[in-house]
Amino acid sequence: MSRAPALPRYLPCPCRSEEADPPAYTACCQIWHNGLAAGVDAGKHAPTAEALMRSRYSAYSVGLIHYLLATWYPETAPGELELSPIKWTGLEVLHAEETGDAGVVEFIARFKVNGRAQKMHEISRFVRQAGRWYYIDGQMMPDEK
Repeated sequence: MSRAPALPRYLPCPCRSEEADPPAYTACCQIWHNGLAAGVDAGKHAPTAEALMRSRYSAYSVGLIHYLLATWYPETAPGELELSPIKWTGLEVLHAEETGDAGVVEFIARFKVNGRAQKMHEISRFVRQAGRWYYIDGQMMPDEK
């Protein structure tokens, strides 16, 4: 089972790296990454759709394929996942809401591919089952130029 990598304690959490005083990865998303590694029933899980989306962004940043697959809703999850050589550089949450066991998060993720800055604007859907949030899917939004 894939665990969060050993990273310096002072490393800013990828999901909040654009903030003026971001929390350490160990005090933010690594809690959810390690909680899942501890087991579905034993560990701590992201308590909101937004927290799950942030933890998935951080999982992409640190290469936790197992976490990404385990937090994907089984009916929409890919069988396998391969991460591209992308450097994730920032996350901006534009909107997050929950209604019962359904959640929606709109965000912009910034990244670099071959040194070229890019961004991805997505509205993601989430569902909570047995107290645990899962990513269902996302709709890419067109660039506003």
